Amino acid sequence: MVNHELILAHLQDQVADLALHRNRFAELTDEEWLFFLQQIEGYQRTKDKLPTFAALTTQLSPLTSPWWYPVRLSCEQCSSEATARYKAQLVVGQRHLIDLTGGAGVDTFFMSEQMETVDYVERDAELCRLARHNLPDKVRVHNKTAEAVLFNANANVNANDNVNANVNENQTLNTIHQTPDTVIYIDPARRDKNGGKVFRIEDCTPNVVELLPQMRQIADTILIKFSPMLDISAALCRLDGSWQVHVVAVKNEVKEVIFNTNANVNANVNGGSIHAVDLEEGWRFEFTQEEENNAISQLANYPINQGYIYEPNAAILKAGAYKLVGARYGLNKLDTNTHLYHSEQFVQDFPGRIFKIADGTRTVHTPYSIRERSERSKFNVLTRNYVMGAEELKKKLKVQDGGNQFIIGARHNGKPIMLLCDRIK
Repeated sequence: MVNHELILAHLQDQVADLALHRNRFAELTDEEWLFFLQQIEGYQRTKDKLPTFAALTTQLSPLTSPWWYPVRLSCEQCSSEATARYKAQLVVGQRHLIDLTGGAGVDTFFMSEQMETVDYVERDAELCRLARHNLPDKVRVHNKTAEAVLFNANANVNANDNVNANVNENQTLNTIHQTPDTVIYIDPARRDKNGGKVFRIEDCTPNVVELLPQMRQIADTILIKFSPMLDISAALCRLDGSWQVHVVAVKNEVKEVIFNTNANVNANVNGGSIHAVDLEEGWRFEFTQEEENNAISQLANYPINQGYIYEPNAAILKAGAYKLVGARYGLNKLDTNTHLYHSEQFVQDFPGRIFKIADGTRTVHTPYSIRERSERSKFNVLTRNYVMGAEELKKKLKVQDGGNQFIIGARHNGKPIMLLCDRIK
């Protein structure tokens, strides 16, 4: 195995440059050389995304071991520490975790902190090898497929099932039937056999629609992680039962869509609720589909030349609270299909970006005259339901990105308008 001090000595080096100097590391076997490069690249790619593991890598003590990083694709696809910790909050009170798609082990690691027993299941042997090193001793590592575990849960682990050496080999996966308060977590891969992206949940691997009956026989709680591109309504139609939906954003970028259900969700007043959250901004917008359907969206059917423009956070828009967000905060929507809102008075706690319409701005219906409103040539350009996209509008106006002001192009009362604004939040 590669001496970790050697990895530490080169953590800041460019991996591409290191790869050209294989002869400088003659003491390493070819396998060790590839692992050496993989650790440096993994650290550099995830140090901001996974700060706890970065600290384990750089701040070694006799009581800790460095985190071993998987190959690039696994580093790119794994959960961030922030989203993994959020999922861990959803399973508070559970005692046994089964992660059916263990992968890089990030979610397993943080959810396992409050669990008595954990089963990590992964079809890739190399990821299992890394998991045995990275994960706590209480985690049992199984080099198996999710399908094999679920459809053969009552069978003993066979002789070639690779179980963590730290666990008594007599303990097998059939113990999941004997442990109360079990949670199953699954993160289906969103690529086909050719590496192309898929979006329907039936096309993901494993197929959670097919596996759901078996998961329900084993677990009190089921947690499914989906892509930010998920069609939430279509997924809810394909998955029977009542689900809580969590749309998780970081810095106004949706990172994950999580479906959560448990044995008591139908009796729970929050059953079927939708939670839009931004972990960086620290707010939560919770609602039900019935509330959204019944919400009345007040339209701004008056000239807009002063006051404030509000753009909901990406998590709220992904969650589908198009009418309710305006109703809750007393805002008027610019147009039925324009997801921007207006008020004369400032609403400070709005979950999203807020812009103040610049003094002297008037509603503009031509895409050129707004440039005459200011001597500056640098603007940030934002369009919503406008006659052209932001890049095209920027070219039409002959402006460059930058500065403190925004040009907002939108549709208002059926007509295209542009507003000159200052962002204040």
